[in-house]
Amino acid sequence: MFCSKHIFCRLNSQNFKNLFTFTAARNVTTTGSLREEDKTDVAGELETASDPHLYVPDRPPLPIVTSRQLEYPSEHLPSKQAWLDTMATLEDEKLGIVDLHPKIFGTYPRIDILHNNVDWQRKYRFIDYSFARSRAEMPGGGKKPHPQKKTGRARQGSIRSPIYYKGGKALGPRGPKSFFYMLPKTKRVHGLCCALSAKYAQNKLIIVDSLEIPKADHQFLEDLIDVRFWGFSTLFVDDSDIMPRNFSLAVNQIPHFNAMPVYGLNVYSMLKHETLVLTLAAAEKIESKLLQILYSAQKEDVKFEYNE
Repeated sequence: MFCSKHIFCRLNSQNFKNLFTFTAARNVTTTGSLREEDKTDVAGELETASDPHLYVPDRPPLPIVTSRQLEYPSEHLPSKQAWLDTMATLEDEKLGIVDLHPKIFGTYPRIDILHNNVDWQRKYRFIDYSFARSRAEMPGGGKKPHPQKKTGRARQGSIRSPIYYKGGKALGPRGPKSFFYMLPKTKRVHGLCCALSAKYAQNKLIIVDSLEIPKADHQFLEDLIDVRFWGFSTLFVDDSDIMPRNFSLAVNQIPHFNAMPVYGLNVYSMLKHETLVLTLAAAEKIESKLLQILYSAQKEDVKFEYNE
């Protein structure tokens, strides 16, 4: 839940003005020590604040988001909480607090599971093209190098034998060779949970309302990340592969900032970048998908079928 302390910290300037106005008015009625011009200002502000039709806020009052409904709530683990930021302004502005599921963003980060995922991602796309010719594939060597007997040397049948210089390889590499294998689904899901939990524990997980920025300028995006101390490399994740135009044009000019849709999120990319920025829709979709797999009673297929 959202405590009163957090609500008070997010009062905008107009609310602070109204708060001080009512405080000054209470002092007028109790002490009567204000000057005449102060009394006039207080009276005018009290009239403005008391009339709800005269004060029109520019946006909904903060906080906009205080909580969200969690799927499969845990009975023993409290929910994790993260600030909801916005990228519409250069300064860091909090829009509220978002509840996160502890099974996804609060699990124990196991190094062995992370290593298994990174090793799998580096190997399943690797092809070894090393190739060495055997004695049958080498040119020449059809003639017997010397007679079988009465020379004092060992018998030989071809100069392309593996024991000869420039001969064929007996047990050399025979590429291309694929190192593809499929990691079990439980380890893949656990790896995503560990990576998300590690980013959350390191305070490197940022949740924003959207990726909308006011202008398509890469300098604005660099200044925004520099002001908020998001690190040298940042990964932005949205719920769709069609991202806002201004953000796409800006991030395309910065090599150490990358963006990907939610269906492409992986452990290797999260560990490669210093900061992970998720939109609220992406965080909800990631959490829903992982919880559906974790709490599913469907039996996993033991054998992976590879269709060419």
